Amino acid sequence: MADKTADCILNQKSFSKMKNYLKPHEWQIVEEGFNPHYNQISESIFAIGNGRMGQRANFEEEYSGETLRGSYVAGVYYPDKTRVGWWKNGYPEYFAKVLNAPNWIGIHIMIESQKLDLAKCKVEDFKRVLDMKSGLLSRSFAATFPDGKKVKIDSKRFCSMAHGEIGAIRYSITPLNFTSKAAFSIYIDADVVNKDSNYDEKFWEEVSKEASEGQAIVTAQTKKTHFHVTTGMRYFIETDGKKAVTDRINIEQREKFAGNVIQLELKEGKETVVYKYAAVLSSENHDKKSLVADCKKVLDEAVAKGFEKLYEEHKAIWEHKWEECDITIEGDAAAQQGIRFNIFHLTQTYTGEDERLNIGPKGFTGEKYGGSTYWDTEAYCLPFYLGTAEQKVARNLLVYRYKHLQRAIENAQKLGFTDGAALYPMVTMNGEECHNEWEITFEEIHRNGAIAFAIYDYIRYTGDERYLTEYGLEVLIGISRFWSQRVNWSSSRNKYVMLGVTGPNEYENNVNNNWYTNTFATWTLDYTQKAVDFVKKDNSSRYKEIVSKVKFDEAKELARWKEIVEKMYYPEDPVRGVFLQQDGFLDKELMTVSELRKEDRPLNQKWSWDRILRSCFIKQADVLQGLYFFEERFDQETLRKNFDFYEPMTVHESSLSPCVHVILASKLGYKQKAYEMYLRTARLDLDDYNNDTEDGLHITSMAGTWMSVIKGFGGMRVADGKLHFNPFIPEQWKSYSFRLEFRGRVIKVKVSKDGVETKLESGDPMDIVLKDQTITLKKI
Repeated sequence: MADKTADCILNQKSFSKMKNYLKPHEWQIVEEGFNPHYNQISESIFAIGNGRMGQRANFEEEYSGETLRGSYVAGVYYPDKTRVGWWKNGYPEYFAKVLNAPNWIGIHIMIESQKLDLAKCKVEDFKRVLDMKSGLLSRSFAATFPDGKKVKIDSKRFCSMAHGEIGAIRYSITPLNFTSKAAFSIYIDADVVNKDSNYDEKFWEEVSKEASEGQAIVTAQTKKTHFHVTTGMRYFIETDGKKAVTDRINIEQREKFAGNVIQLELKEGKETVVYKYAAVLSSENHDKKSLVADCKKVLDEAVAKGFEKLYEEHKAIWEHKWEECDITIEGDAAAQQGIRFNIFHLTQTYTGEDERLNIGPKGFTGEKYGGSTYWDTEAYCLPFYLGTAEQKVARNLLVYRYKHLQRAIENAQKLGFTDGAALYPMVTMNGEECHNEWEITFEEIHRNGAIAFAIYDYIRYTGDERYLTEYGLEVLIGISRFWSQRVNWSSSRNKYVMLGVTGPNEYENNVNNNWYTNTFATWTLDYTQKAVDFVKKDNSSRYKEIVSKVKFDEAKELARWKEIVEKMYYPEDPVRGVFLQQDGFLDKELMTVSELRKEDRPLNQKWSWDRILRSCFIKQADVLQGLYFFEERFDQETLRKNFDFYEPMTVHESSLSPCVHVILASKLGYKQKAYEMYLRTARLDLDDYNNDTEDGLHITSMAGTWMSVIKGFGGMRVADGKLHFNPFIPEQWKSYSFRLEFRGRVIKVKVSKDGVETKLESGDPMDIVLKDQTITLKKI
């Protein structure tokens, strides 16, 4: 514990320095010089993945310094037993965690009983580069051993976007001042741990292993859930472009471990290269009985193609991806690097090809939050995939929730709700709630609203109203039943109220009448009534099927929902002209963030929870989150008054906060504030704003960075089936441009100081609205 505290102190002292340790570059993330105190941060930032698997930027060679080892396989999780101090009825039995999976990158090197270990060697000329254009991670350095021997290392690796079960490494070593015998240990290791294990438990058991000269395969299964993952590797070693002469190859096997130890001579000035190919297969996509055989076939394919061919195919996929979703910024390298960094990680985290998968807040970059699905997907990620991918990708995100509807009903039943009321989980892997902090599990129920809004948002953008008939209405009925039961009648107010909730601002718990939650409840009830009317007209037989399936009493339930909509209570301050975050908010001592001492930040690391809860300070947009979702309901002056009241009290200690403020500030004409918040969201992890990047990146909030440009600076909205734009350009930029997919068309928008250019790149002619003027776009 003392060591961790010391690390935090060090990190805080280094905070401003840390913001500059990565070099600005339009297409690359560049780290020059090795600082071990930043290593875990860099392991997150330089992580790579391909939608099927991911890998933190751990070193191939052994490293005894501070590190978070992390390989991850999509869809594979473990239900770690809940650990709480005081058990409460309704708590989930477990917290689902994406597992640190078998390590496939390992290449350990020993030279005359000395390990190549950057924590023990003198390190010079260290450079780590993530090429976002091609998805390639490179690292080079010179290391001097205690006895004076010096080597040069150059490594490259990628997780193939073209072949989702393949990873490839090119690792070279060149002795600079000696000739000597060396031993290379090249292996697969499934004896791994999760840093966030509640009881220091290892989650993997060995199923089988095998090793022979040039290859090794390990199959492991998760305890309890019994997912099988087979990880295999093959390798080739060359010296000066020819097959290396080896002295001896030993087969190495122990529990959950298999590999080769290769002994050979390293010659001064001669480069020796290890090509290592890995195949990572899971029982989510293969029959357990055929996993090993299938793994060997994948390895055959990888070896047959070779490193360069695999890389070219991988690079070609990235070129296509960037054509779909790139945002260009001219004149501001830091801003350009930031947006591409965010888009890069979003793209390599979720491809939309498998409707069973979703987007974890840390993606494939760390273990915090368990790697599970949160409301972030619907509130932040959906717009990104709507605008940058084919329609089925966003649709699959909605279908994911539809398929978990029964689990949402069961979650609500555990809390005492009845008759098909559905409460979607705050945290989940399979639809079952697995979060166990009472103020979130029981009270942060606004997540239901985000899931309902995602249905509306998807239909508004795509025009796919039939989604309501096929899937959406059932989900909306379940959520509306929950809201109907969650409110209660207050005779003193003569209104419906919502008690004991936590809004988006998690620096407030167990409050009454959170404006955002109350607003979302009534919006959902109203929208569900409209959805009922649509489905009845669109497909009467399907409507009857739904009524029978969910036992929907139309007259009774609609009457109840209508009454709640008409009689809901919303806290507000008529003097200031603002909506109150919740009852009693004005009883707090109202202060601005500018009045805080520098040493008090971030609050969640410096203040007691008691002090935070009693303060007025806001972790992330709450009332303003509601104004972002429902801005068309409010005039400009209402938006301005609420923004001016709440933003100065917001500490933005949630990654989800800055982007919402960019969008609202842009709409209000607060251009400098919008730019300031943009840099904060775009470079949140690159600059380690909240001192937590070492735990993994904030993947879901990265979609908010995309929205900051498109909806913020670009002023994009959808109304009446048309795209509307009201763009401005930050004074620090010369121009910016983005591409949008919309209802079978692709349009390009470029904004510069000279004006706005719009172009239809594909699809039928379409009308857009640019600064209140309708323009017809035709492909030239």
